[in-house]
Amino acid sequence: MPTLGIIGSGNIGAAVARLAVAAGIPVVVSNSRGPQSLAGLIAELGPLASAGTVEQAAQAGDLVVLSVPLTAHTAVPAAPLAGKIVLDTSNYYPFRDGRIAELDEGKLTTSELVHRHLDAARLVKAFNNILAHHIPQLARPSGAADRTALPVAGDDAGANADAATLIDRLGFDTVDAGPLAQSWRFEPEAAAYTRLYLADPATPAEEMLQAPGRLVPAAELRRALQAARRVSVADRTF
Repeated sequence: MPTLGIIGSGNIGAAVARLAVAAGIPVVVSNSRGPQSLAGLIAELGPLASAGTVEQAAQAGDLVVLSVPLTAHTAVPAAPLAGKIVLDTSNYYPFRDGRIAELDEGKLTTSELVHRHLDAARLVKAFNNILAHHIPQLARPSGAADRTALPVAGDDAGANADAATLIDRLGFDTVDAGPLAQSWRFEPEAAAYTRLYLADPATPAEEMLQAPGRLVPAAELRRALQAARRVSVADRTF
């Protein structure tokens, strides 16, 4: 598979990078602090990984993972991502991002907001609904009986399919949740968000970042997506 670009070296970006190199996929990792800040991660990832600028990661391959705070997405240059399949991991957290009126009013989903900036990219929402430490815990080889499924959403059927192929190689089945307008079904507080993947869904919030995960097969994820009810984003404080 061609090189995977990764913009954002936080928990999700780094977790995806680890799965990619384990699957034999070269990665170019970038962040806002510059390539020199990534020396430790690149050394850990090994010879299939290199550090680059955001522009270099965007140009590296046909698929790019965008994993930056929502408020930082407009700092990502749009031109190098034109025509690229961009896997957007964004979530809206008002305590971090401030209030965003269009999201609070339900005029847009988070990924529709991101797509407005990256308007020439083929945007697919993915990897936003699972805790970072569950990504390596739950990844399994293609064809394994105990595969966990992740949702994807996007307005380009071909991009959704190519994203699913990548995610399969990284260790997960996928369920197509529809267009970006339906991606609220697996955003914070929705039925298909992070608690679905907890071994104990009643785990207190302060313990979730250490809590073990559990298998979520595609049929269960599909039911959760179908049962989801849109939450009032304006009431979200976390």
